[in-house]
Amino acid sequence: MTSRSRVAHTVSTPEAVSQVAPMAEEGRKKAPTPEEIRLRAFEIYIQRGGIDGCDLDDWLQAERELQELYKNNAGTSNSSVRAA
Repeated sequence: MTSRSRVAHTVSTPEAVSQVAPMAEEGRKKAPTPEEIRLRAFEIYIQRGGIDGCDLDDWLQAERELQELYKNNAGTSNSSVRAA
């Protein structure tokens, strides 16, 4: 028998992204939280069809995507402050 360590959750991509985007737009945080990365990694896993074996790849991709999101949002908020 194969034991699965993953727990099935129902997460839709637009919902999870909408939860992360406002946090990033606040400009208070400079990096994604482990929880945000976990949620995005799970979305990536679901988008790949729920095939096991790529946990680390999913985590690293999620981390890169969210770091880029935070980086871009930080640059945007800093430029708007300077322009005012």
